[in-house]
Amino acid sequence: MIDVQSLTRHYGSTTAVEDVSFCIDDHAIVGLLGHNGAGKTTVMRMLSGYLEPSAGSITIGGLDLARHAHSVQQQLGYLPENLPIYPEMIVADYLDYAATLKGIGARERSQAVREALAATDLAGRALDRIGTLSRGYRQRVGVAQATLGRPGLLILDEPTNGLDPNQTEHMRELIVQLSRRATIILSTHIMQEVDAICDRVLVLRHGRLALDESLHALHHTQTLCLHTAAGAENLLPHLRRVPQVAAVEQAPARQRAVFTLRLREGADTDAAADAIAQCVLRCGARLYQLQPVVRDLDSVFREVTAGGH
Repeated sequence: MIDVQSLTRHYGSTTAVEDVSFCIDDHAIVGLLGHNGAGKTTVMRMLSGYLEPSAGSITIGGLDLARHAHSVQQQLGYLPENLPIYPEMIVADYLDYAATLKGIGARERSQAVREALAATDLAGRALDRIGTLSRGYRQRVGVAQATLGRPGLLILDEPTNGLDPNQTEHMRELIVQLSRRATIILSTHIMQEVDAICDRVLVLRHGRLALDESLHALHHTQTLCLHTAAGAENLLPHLRRVPQVAAVEQAPARQRAVFTLRLREGADTDAAADAIAQCVLRCGARLYQLQPVVRDLDSVFREVTAGGH
């Protein structure tokens, strides 16, 4: 769906984005993370066609954005962080106006507005003035304008900014529903949001892509933590001989021995855990706990962006 190669953008002598490359499949939800000034907004503006790259290429739906900007922009919807909506306008009128700006023809416009209202659960608010809506519903109006014309790509910048917990949950559910028909790039500062709904994360640091990883791979470290009874000096040599284990570290603990076991690359975690458990039991030691070491996104983000402020 999206193929970005060596994307670069200069502002005079300042480089905002440098040599960023990634590919995104259809219907994925990808989190775009980074500290303020890391280049997130610049990347989103280049993906939307609002800003031309200084170098590199963007292909969306098989079309080169540089050569087919109008056709590509008809395939995408964009929700900027501060969307200009008009409080005195009725929701349906605003969406009709936004559809006109998007170039949706007069014959298709009514259907496009109805579909956007249905997709964002706003049909019951279609005749309300935007100024009377709650913050959560105004955000839904912003998402609705982005979905006009059933785009294949949605770029959402801080879609839950300022929402209360219930409104945030409703917005997350809406984004997941929209991913059934569109690829979604979600920029946010809220790590829990990425954990809750994204398949993959891209992290920018100083304008460069510092991390591109699936959430599953990011959380699972190919490392196990083992708690056994004291007497580790007898068990340690046996653990080092388990074929799936690459390295063993022992941590001091009262009444127990605690081991961190880093598995070999490509090792099956379940098979390795079974082999390790069998090794412990054969040595006559007690097995108190054996579980994967899971990294949280906050910690990974801090590691990747250290010094990025």
